[in-house]
Amino acid sequence: MAPMTAQELPQHPEYPHIVWQLTPQSQGKVPVAKDRGGPFNVAYELHGSGPRHLVWVMGLGGMKYAWQRQTKDFGHTKGHQYSCLVTDNRGIGDSDKPTSRYSTSEMAKDLIEVIDHVGWTTKRDLHIIGISMGGMIAQEIAMLIPERICTLSLVSTAAHLFRTTGFLENLWNRANLFIPKSLDTQIEGVKKNLYSQEWLDAPDTLEPVVQAFPTNGDRFAANEMWKREHPEYFSKAPFILQAIAAGWHYKSPEQLQHLAETIGKKRIMVVHGTKDRMLTFPLGVVLWRGLEKGEGRLAKAATEILDNCWYLATTNFIKQN
Repeated sequence: MAPMTAQELPQHPEYPHIVWQLTPQSQGKVPVAKDRGGPFNVAYELHGSGPRHLVWVMGLGGMKYAWQRQTKDFGHTKGHQYSCLVTDNRGIGDSDKPTSRYSTSEMAKDLIEVIDHVGWTTKRDLHIIGISMGGMIAQEIAMLIPERICTLSLVSTAAHLFRTTGFLENLWNRANLFIPKSLDTQIEGVKKNLYSQEWLDAPDTLEPVVQAFPTNGDRFAANEMWKREHPEYFSKAPFILQAIAAGWHYKSPEQLQHLAETIGKKRIMVVHGTKDRMLTFPLGVVLWRGLEKGEGRLAKAATEILDNCWYLATTNFIKQN
């Protein structure tokens, strides 16, 4: 079955319901970075009222609603057990979009100010889950407030970026982020990097409001379409600033070992798909080895986490475990 086109997707009856109507316990905007080039506002939502505090940290170009599967499961279905904090990083969604330099450490400080605002300030109180660039931000949060971290889950992320493909392929992949393309071509490229063809072609199994999309790939494409149709939420310049921040992120083997010692190795989980095309598996191995042994160099992992898994398929692991 051919994927739905950018012209067809908005006509699908489920398209208006791509972003689920999950009513938060509270929401708002927190002025942050007053002494760091701000202030500017970071938008947040709190879902659930349980005693276990989950902080979901989104990656490059992602908005807080991208956690809606997890928000629904933990903050609504199990809302008496969990409280979920989701935010839009600076440069995306309902948050302000300053044109100053971004870094993962500064975005971490932004989020800590939001966490303080909602009152989650006690020791071993926070369960931090970060994906991709969000995993880099999560590392920085943990470096700044290790005593407040109960668990740290680093999903499809890296201690630092390095080339794991041939020079020309690597150069093309980086340049390709910024080359103008048709909307259909943009979305197909993102789909290819994030998911396996098998998953993309499988039927959409999420419970629909009106009618399911033909495939998982079509539902994902509809999400990307919705985001791109709202330039007030998603625009090129802030996206590039976020990408630069991810590109400059660096945690040395010594820093990772210090992180493991101050938080506790048993409190840290690294999740990475072996077939990840966006952030390839060797990046996850180096992160894991740095935390486990203080050896941030490429080697075969003792356990291949989520074998044959792709980039965002790991989010299903978060749901299931």
